[in-house]
Formats: sequence, C-alpha cells, structure tokens
Amino acid sequence: MDINEITINSNPMAKPRMTRSDRWKKRPCVVKYFIYSGHIKWLIKSKNYVPSNELVMIFNISMPNSWTKKKKAKMFGQPHQQTPDIDNLEKGILDSLFINDMKVWKVCASKRWSDCGSIIIKNWSNYSVK
Repeated sequence: MDINEITINSNPMAKPRMTRSDRWKKRPCVVKYFIYSGHIKWLIKSKNYVPSNELVMIFNISMPNSWTKKKKAKMFGQPHQQTPDIDNLEKGILDSLFINDMKVWKVCASKRWSDCGSIIIKNWSNYSVK
C-alpha cells in the first residue's frame, strides 16, 4: 500500500552549491548532504511513499541549544526567516525524491522553528488545511 505523506525525523539540510572538484575533493558539507539525501531515499522506499508532481513541504528547524527556555517558548512554531533559504531546502528534498524533478510543477513550502528538526512531505491532492 502506498502512502501519501511522510515525516522525516531529521533536521532539514539545504543542498550545497557543488563544484566540479567535489567529485574528487569531498568537502564536509557535500559529504554530509549525500548522507542526508541517502537517508531520505532509503526512508521513502522503506515506507512506500510515492511522491506526486504537486507537493507540500513543511520544514521544522530545531532551535539552538543556546537559546533560553523563554525564547524557545516564544519562537516555537514561528516562521524561520534565516538561512538556510527555503529554495535550497526544497531542492535537497526534490533531488532525493526524484531522479528528474522537472515534472514537479507545484510546491508549497514553509519553514518554522521547532523543538526538534523534521520534514513533513505531503502529496498536494491529499492535503487539507487544518
């Protein structure tokens, strides 16, 4: 049975800008990204998630440990308006979901502060506003 929604319990990571030399000189950010992408690919296969060409992506970004409890309580669920940029987060997910993502024509994405990092991906046709 295929599912129409998946939750990835991992802090979202943006796709880094890669250079030709990344093929032989592996920068730490590129190595970390490929581990992240591989984990997403494995999880999608193991959960039988079939992505559609219209997606809803919710990025929950964990708050820094250095923040006070008061600041964390204030910021929980608020829009995340810092780096990483939302388009780079989307690109990381789309490249993990599809061999060729040119057929994706509709994406709704948001990023918010949370206690722990996660990514929720839903097929648009099954999305309902709560």
